[in-house]
Amino acid sequence: MNMFRKRWAFALLVFILACYVYADRRYLAMRVFAFQQGGAAPLLEKAEESPDTRWFDDYFTVDIILEDTYAIGEPRFWQQNYSYLIVGTERAVLFDAGPGIRDIRAVAESLTDLPITFIPSHLHYDHTGNTVTFDQIALIDVPATRSRARGDTFTPGSRQHLGFSEGIAPPTWEITEWLEPGSEIDLGERKLEVFFTPGHTDDSVSLFDNENDFLFSGDFLYPGPLYAFLPTSSMRDYLNAATPLARDMPPTLIIFGAHRDGPPGLPELEYQDLADLQRALRSIYEGELDGEGNWPQQFPVNDRILILAEPRWMQDW
Repeated sequence: MNMFRKRWAFALLVFILACYVYADRRYLAMRVFAFQQGGAAPLLEKAEESPDTRWFDDYFTVDIILEDTYAIGEPRFWQQNYSYLIVGTERAVLFDAGPGIRDIRAVAESLTDLPITFIPSHLHYDHTGNTVTFDQIALIDVPATRSRARGDTFTPGSRQHLGFSEGIAPPTWEITEWLEPGSEIDLGERKLEVFFTPGHTDDSVSLFDNENDFLFSGDFLYPGPLYAFLPTSSMRDYLNAATPLARDMPPTLIIFGAHRDGPPGLPELEYQDLADLQRALRSIYEGELDGEGNWPQQFPVNDRILILAEPRWMQDW
């Protein structure tokens, strides 16, 4: 009987390991992480910000990038989120909306009287606003999003949203505009080019302001650790998206990411950081760049950026 139990326990262990390695190991890992975290983290204390940073209230900050371009920060949220209000002469885009702890729409509407279209850079809960409602919502039109849509009604799946890690339910939206990769968003005397930039997730989008050489990159690229080990992450997609961007973006590029690595200042990068990202991904693919640690491993990009990924033998090249 003891031998039978040992064999049964061994078989169960092998089955669990097989599920982890070959099934949805990343989702299982996130569930374990969420259980260990134990819910939402408390708000951070206010820290000293840059002289040009204005506090909107006791939670949001506003930085003026240009007269018609604003960075809306959430420096008291543990992920140090930044969203961007990009204004034309006829309408504006709010790129990301944070976790919805507070209503970012009130901040955006204080900065422009024009109608605002909300565009999430991707569908993780810390970007979708969740309980915050918007009249106009645009979403990237790719298989990962269309497969979840029922007509124009859309609810992100649990693997896309990951809100369970902080007890946040996914929102349901009525999509008013589907964005084709490579298309342009006309804001009136200002256009934004839509780039499909998967890697961090399979639904990630970046917006390029050609007139000002601004790339609003979401979680595709920002200072700090880039997460490439989550349920819908892909190292292959990361490299395939970074390669044409590094080839086609101008050397005067300024990149505005969705998170900073700490106060003060915006999560601002430049063209060389994009080139370094592409080079690091290529080196990982070719086996020339080793990671440190166990899981996730840390792969250096430069002195400001890391890629957090699975060990080389588990990566989906």
